[in-house]
Amino acid sequence: TAFFHGTLEEEVYMTLPPGHKKENNSNLVCRLKKSIYGLKQSPRAWYGKLSHFLINYGFKVSHSDNSLFTKHRGNDTVVVLVYVDDML
Repeated sequence: TAFFHGTLEEEVYMTLPPGHKKENNSNLVCRLKKSIYGLKQSPRAWYGKLSHFLINYGFKVSHSDNSLFTKHRGNDTVVVLVYVDDML
């Protein structure tokens, strides 16, 4: 469900899914307010929201890999690795 939390930067429209057509068979479309699975912008929108959140909590993005975030506190280090919609 991670991709459902991404915010789209542009207007995106889609046709209605099967079973949601109007009786008169008009070709209606709907405007998306959030990203969804299958939309090519969804991974980028999710990464933008997640990275903003992590940076606000003191994490730093790696210079060598933008999917790697680290936070140092005293002798402890927290490492977060992001892959698509998973975190390790």
